[in-house]
Amino acid sequence: MRKRWRIEPHDADRIGRLERSAGVPPIVAQLLLCRGVHEPEHVKTFLESKLTGLRDPDELPGCADAAERVHAAIRDKRKIVIYGDYDADGMTGSAILIICLRLLGADVSYYVPNRLEEGYGLSSDALRTLAERGASLVISVDCGIASLVEADTAKSLGLELIVTDHHEFAERLPCAAAIVHPRLPGHDYPFAGLCGAGVAFKLAWAICQRASQSKKVSEPMRNFLLSAVGLAALGTVADVVPLLDENRIIVRHGLTSLLHSPPLGIRKLLEVTKLHQKSSLDSENIAFTLAPRLNAAGRFGQAQLAVELMTTDSEPRAQQLAEYIHELNGSRDSIERSILIGANKQIKEEFDAENDPAFVLAARDWHVGVIGLVAGKLAEKYGRPVILISLDKLGVKPGVGSARSGGSTNLHHALAACSEHLVGFGGHAAAAGFKIEESRIDAFRGAFCDQLSTQSTSSVGQVEINIDGEAPLSQLTSQIVRQIEQMAPFGAGNPRPVLCATGVKLAEPPKKIGSGERHLSFHIVQHRVKIRGVGFNFGEHADELSRIDTPLDIAYRPVINEYQGRSSVEVQLVDWRVSETAGS
Repeated sequence: MRKRWRIEPHDADRIGRLERSAGVPPIVAQLLLCRGVHEPEHVKTFLESKLTGLRDPDELPGCADAAERVHAAIRDKRKIVIYGDYDADGMTGSAILIICLRLLGADVSYYVPNRLEEGYGLSSDALRTLAERGASLVISVDCGIASLVEADTAKSLGLELIVTDHHEFAERLPCAAAIVHPRLPGHDYPFAGLCGAGVAFKLAWAICQRASQSKKVSEPMRNFLLSAVGLAALGTVADVVPLLDENRIIVRHGLTSLLHSPPLGIRKLLEVTKLHQKSSLDSENIAFTLAPRLNAAGRFGQAQLAVELMTTDSEPRAQQLAEYIHELNGSRDSIERSILIGANKQIKEEFDAENDPAFVLAARDWHVGVIGLVAGKLAEKYGRPVILISLDKLGVKPGVGSARSGGSTNLHHALAACSEHLVGFGGHAAAAGFKIEESRIDAFRGAFCDQLSTQSTSSVGQVEINIDGEAPLSQLTSQIVRQIEQMAPFGAGNPRPVLCATGVKLAEPPKKIGSGERHLSFHIVQHRVKIRGVGFNFGEHADELSRIDTPLDIAYRPVINEYQGRSSVEVQLVDWRVSETAGS
C-alpha cells in the first residue's frame, strides 16, 4: 500500500534566523522548526536537557501526600506491597519503588498480576490475598486509576491504598488514601506526559527527601536516584509516551545511567544482548532490544520474573533470569510471526482492504499476550484501527481483544461508545484492550465501524509519512549526521528525522538479511555518491525492487552505524516509490 509523503517546506529565512541566534547548524535548525522549537532559548533547553530541569517531585499532583504516607509506613514498620502492571512501564516503575523502599529499610514485597489469567488493573481477589498475608499499605504502579470497585474492596479490607498511574480516568476517582497522577483533576501540573515509571520515580524521589529530611537527599539515596533514572528511562521509551519536557530529560540521562550504573539484572540483560559493548545507548536500543524482552515476560504471564531481574542482588540469579527472559523473547517473536500470517490471511479473505474503516479479527489459537504487537503492525501497515481478539479455546470465557489506532482515531472514545457490546475495556487513545463474549463480536464490529465514521477526518487506509525535508546523499557526511544526533533521544513526540532523496538508483539488487530474511541490505547511488542502506521489515519487497531499473525516490532516516570500532553513515529505508525525476 503506497503512502502519502508530506514534506515540510524549506523556509530559508526562518532557518537562517534560528541558525544565527541559537548557534545550530542549518539542518538542525530545519529539524527543530519541524518539531515546533522556534525560539533560541527553547533550542538550548531542548538540546541540553539538563537533569536540573526536572520539577521538584512535590509539584506532581498527590506526590507529597503519598510520600508522607509511605514514609510513615516505613517508620511504623508496616507491611508494604507494590502492586505493579505487567508491562515494561509497570515493571520498571515497580522496581524503582521496591529498590527505594528496601534502601530505606522497609518491609516491602511486590505483586504483579498474571496477564493471561487476571488481566489489567487491580484485582479484588488479589487484594484479599494480600490482606490475608498481612499487607497494610498497597501502592499501585501504572494502574489503579480506573479500578473503582477494587479500590472500594481495598478500603473494606482495611488496606491503605495509594494509586500511582497515568492512564485515563473512569467516571470518578477511586476511593484511595492518595492518588499520584500528572493529570489529577483540580491540579495544573505543566507536563501531562509522564508514564507509570516516571510517576514512580517522582514518588521515590519525594520519599527519599522525607527520609533525608531535606530537599537535598543523602549520598546513598542520590546514587539510587541516579540509577533509578535509568529504569525510568526504560519505562518511558517502552510506553511510547512523548519524549518531550521531563520525559526527554529522564531518557537523555537515563540512557547514560543504564550503560554505566545499571541495576545488576539490567547489566546482565545488556550483556546477554551485547548492548554492553556499545560506547553509548540510544532510545532505539531500549525500544527494540531491552523493552521487548521485559515485555515478553509479561506477555507470557511471567512479569514477576522481570521485576525480580531488576531488583535482585544475586549475580547467579540475575544471570539466570536475563538468559531466560532473552529466550522468552525469541519465543514471542516466533508466535508473533505466526499470528501475523493468520491475521493477514483473514484480512485478505474476509475484508475489503481498501475501504473497510477497521479490521476486527478473531481466532481461537492466537496468544493473548502477543495479539497487541500484531495489531500494531497491521494498523501501521493499513493505516486504520486494527483489533485482534483471542477467543477462548473452549468457548466458555470471554474473548480478549487488543486494539491499535493506526492513525488519528481515539480508540478509548470509540470503545466507550460501543461498550454495550463489551464485558469491559480500558487503555489509551492509540492502544486499548477489552473483553467480549464471542456471540457479541459481529455486533461489536458493526458498531465499532459505525463509530469510526463519526471520528474519521481522512480517507480510509491513507498512511501518511511526515518528511522533515529533502537531503541528497551528498549531504550525509559524518559531521552532518552527528549534528542531527544532537537532537536525541528520539521517539514519540521527537521522532528520528526522516529525509528524502530523489532520483537515486540501486547499485545492485538488494539482499535479504536477518532472521527469516525479513530485512533488506542495499546500496544506492545518487550523483556518484554511494551509500549503504538497510530496510527493516522490507524483505518481502526484494524481488519487486530487483526488477526496477529506473530511478527511485526514497524516504530515509540517516544514522551512524558503528561496527567493530568503525563508524559509517547509513540510511534506514522508510519508504520508496518510482521516481518522476531523472537520476544519474
